[in-house]
Amino acid sequence: MTVATQRSADMSGVTMTVLILAVFTVSAGFGILLPLLPYLVERLLGEGMDAAQVSRHTGLLTAAYTLALFLFAPMWGRLSDRHGSRGVLLVGLFGFGITMLFFSFIESLSAVYVERFLSGMFAAAVTPVATAVVGDFASTEETRARRLAFVSMSGIAGFLLGPMLGVFIMRLAADFFTITMPAGSIAIPLAATALLAFLVTPVVLFAVPDRGEGSRPRKTKYISVNKATWLVPKLLILTFIVSTSIGVFEVGLALRGKQELGFTPYQTALMFTECSLVMFAMQAIIFSPWVKPDTTRWLIAPSLAVLAAGMFLVPWVWNFTLMLAVIGAVAASAGILSPILTYWISAKAGHAQGWQLGRQTAAASLGVTMGSVMGGLLFNVDTLPGASFALTAELLALGVLLSLGLPYLLVPRNLVRTSAR
Repeated sequence: MTVATQRSADMSGVTMTVLILAVFTVSAGFGILLPLLPYLVERLLGEGMDAAQVSRHTGLLTAAYTLALFLFAPMWGRLSDRHGSRGVLLVGLFGFGITMLFFSFIESLSAVYVERFLSGMFAAAVTPVATAVVGDFASTEETRARRLAFVSMSGIAGFLLGPMLGVFIMRLAADFFTITMPAGSIAIPLAATALLAFLVTPVVLFAVPDRGEGSRPRKTKYISVNKATWLVPKLLILTFIVSTSIGVFEVGLALRGKQELGFTPYQTALMFTECSLVMFAMQAIIFSPWVKPDTTRWLIAPSLAVLAAGMFLVPWVWNFTLMLAVIGAVAASAGILSPILTYWISAKAGHAQGWQLGRQTAAASLGVTMGSVMGGLLFNVDTLPGASFALTAELLALGVLLSLGLPYLLVPRNLVRTSAR
């Protein structure tokens, strides 16, 4: 038995471009701040702070953002299913811009916690709803895969450019404006991100259609109602595992670069930029026109294995060049896994694109939250060096075991034989 999930009316190129810009905006807002957080925390704590305090607050501030994503993404997704995606995207983008602008000049650690949570709450209305629009209006499975990859790549591009943009904006402001900001201030990057959100918001109003406009059901391949009811939760578990590793990796890499390896902010930003660039390239390759979407299911287990090996090696590498090589392996495997899991969840979501993709965002956010906290709290444990990376590698090994039979569940053999005829 199959479920109708598709629209006969396809999206315009303008709509797709606006969705990409919306996701880029919230991703850039996160990427701009991440490498600056240790320096911001160090300054706000003032004299008498120690490395453990900086690590703890860096992890918790990152977790505050992702925790808000976890709490609110399913709600926004459900609202978009019931009342339309356009309004949810408008609220998300405008609210994101307001929170970034309102807190841009507040110099208080507690206020930064509030800003991170509120920004995450509104960002939760953007990415999952944008992917749900793609799932609703794709005319073929190939179209779904390519466009979901474009949305995912826009998020990677925002994170890719964010760290370098943050450093560039700070330097540009120092060179051309007379306003003197304290070291580690995030005011100017926040204000710049808010401006971008305000510019994209009115375009969404005119370019993004609501669900229900020109729709007609279509059959989607490989959707079994009985199996999809429990298969999606398994995909969500894998999403959680991958996202936990990403959270540990992001926080641990920023802290290790500053506290153990003595990297400059530029070197730290370069590592994050390399990570995002590799993820971007892998997603472009995996969902290129030469790769059939249903074959991507075979890459899940091998990519989890490579990710586990990379996470295990991170705390044992002390050379910057070798660190870049390990980062490349971690980024390549994560860049393969994230869009593949999103594609298969969307393919199994039926009419509940917003709800299921909101749940995936929640699972991913919960993983990043736990990974961020783990990366911050366990980083300075002297009795167990590299504890967060080792524990994450073990969790990924469990993910490998869970994914071994997944290809035959996603596309049963009898359906493969039927489609081959």
